[in-house]
Amino acid sequence: MHVPDGFINAPTSAVTGVVAAGAIAVSLRGARRELDERTAPLAGLVAAFIFAVQMLNFPVAAGTSGHLLGGALAAILVGPCTGVLCVSVVLLMQGILFADGGLTALGVNITDMAVVTTVVAYAVFRALVKLLPRGRRAVTVASFTAALVSVPAAALAFTLLYAVGGTTDVAIGKVATAMIGVHVLIGLGEAAITALTVGAVIAVRPDLVYGARDLRQRLKLRVNGELVDASATSEPEPAPVAARSRRKLWITGLVTSLVLAGFVSFYASASPDGLEKVAHDHGIDKTEKEHAYADSPLADYGVKDVSDARLSGGLAGVIGVGATVVAGSGVFWVVRRRRTAAESAETSASAPSSQAL
Repeated sequence: MHVPDGFINAPTSAVTGVVAAGAIAVSLRGARRELDERTAPLAGLVAAFIFAVQMLNFPVAAGTSGHLLGGALAAILVGPCTGVLCVSVVLLMQGILFADGGLTALGVNITDMAVVTTVVAYAVFRALVKLLPRGRRAVTVASFTAALVSVPAAALAFTLLYAVGGTTDVAIGKVATAMIGVHVLIGLGEAAITALTVGAVIAVRPDLVYGARDLRQRLKLRVNGELVDASATSEPEPAPVAARSRRKLWITGLVTSLVLAGFVSFYASASPDGLEKVAHDHGIDKTEKEHAYADSPLADYGVKDVSDARLSGGLAGVIGVGATVVAGSGVFWVVRRRRTAAESAETSASAPSSQAL
């Protein structure tokens, strides 16, 4: 659903740019509360995984394909604010390195694919988790439903933006029907990928899944007539063991992302995705402008001057995963450092008053 330059006029693109910038600023602050020393490294990996899976277009109808948007997956794994940042990093890498999604439309894409999908998905997810019986199955079912709803929600958001700032004279009702219809089908694929991924991580390390944190209910024991946390009476997990477990998960996720982007992506559907198909069928693409980085060495997910299509696409995918995990990890490392600095400052400020008491 990457919107190219030319679909949305300049004023609307500028407004969405401001909205996107504001959402990122709010998310940077919110991510400080969501990330800790265990989950911060996972956030960069989530961004890289979303990049890799977005290269795997799957067929949804005759001549149409779809791909993961990733907002639901990111929000459930690492939190809604961190999720917005994850998808935004992916969109930035795609726009700059691979000429995918217009640069003037970057605000449109972040607002639609990062903000709308994440907010809608996490709202649906939290509501369902509260309603369903407590357990891992509830998290998986809620993940599936949240992801399914988030994709047509993004299609509706694009339709509304096009109604306000579209550059062609097209009946908006036809655009809405076509966009929402095909993206409901794409949403089924998104839901399956999201539920399977969340379920796989929960099976290994449920403590690292932000959306499953309520499952870690503390066990209470009665000691001398009082209820105390069971954790207080037992030995904590040795730090080296936990660290090795997180490292194993991170390496497994990175290798999976590299394989998906570097090898499996060659077998992805070559059909246009939902937005491309609707834009072509309704003449929306008549005003599409060439990407500013159309001559990039990695444009269209291929390495320039590498004649073998399989090798070219595979190398581009590996480079993209590497660049995304480095950029994402860098962003979340800074966010985590700022949280640590803020906590240290609060501790230092409270120390004198404690001593005075």
